[in-house]
Amino acid sequence: MSSKERPVALVTGSATGVGRACVLQFAARGYDVVVNYSRSAQEATQTVLKAKSLGAEVLLVQCDVANDSLVQEMIESIKSQFGRLDVVVNNAATTNFIDHADLEAMTEEIWDRILAVNLKGAFFVTRAAAALLKSGGGSVVNISSVAGITGSGSSVAYCASKGALNTMTKSLARALAPGIRVNAVCPGPIDSRWIREGNPGASIESMVADYPLPKASTPDDIADAVVFFSVGTSMATGQLLSIDGGQTLG
Repeated sequence: MSSKERPVALVTGSATGVGRACVLQFAARGYDVVVNYSRSAQEATQTVLKAKSLGAEVLLVQCDVANDSLVQEMIESIKSQFGRLDVVVNNAATTNFIDHADLEAMTEEIWDRILAVNLKGAFFVTRAAAALLKSGGGSVVNISSVAGITGSGSSVAYCASKGALNTMTKSLARALAPGIRVNAVCPGPIDSRWIREGNPGASIESMVADYPLPKASTPDDIADAVVFFSVGTSMATGQLLSIDGGQTLG
């Protein structure tokens, strides 16, 4: 089977964690994959090798999704190599762990960078990919966060970026219908380096202790939901799915 006959999935920020888990799940399901990273070159190469071991053809692209011109170049590279694109997973994200009450610590530079990657980046990638996705009917899955629902998370700007991503998901679901479905997965705490390295003083176990399901998600738990939105349903669009152990039940 030639590469043009196999479906293709682009996962941004896929060097590690949820992004890597998504790449590997798509590869295991017969997809060719695009591994995108900004800075984690060594980890991205490891993701590529793992995906190839599952039989996937892999395109590795370094691209800061907050840079619209680089995003457009990335999509052109996908078009050139594969001639198609079936799934986009907007997973690339950043944050700073800043106490919400420390308003002065949330500088304009930090605020702008968080929104540039988490919100504008998802828009830039979706916009650039839309024509390729429409050619065969495609799916966009945004990796959001329960922080965008509860307003509680690593920083005020992070929560704001994910809340905006949730509403943008709904807007784009309308704008790109019927050819492209757009949904979002909203994880709660994930047992990955995002929290363990970004906020080493925090205890993931304590965060989830009073949840109905008192454990943190794994990256594969989130990837399961991404795959569901991508290939497990043809009728869901504009939906926000919380994968949070019941955190948002109230």
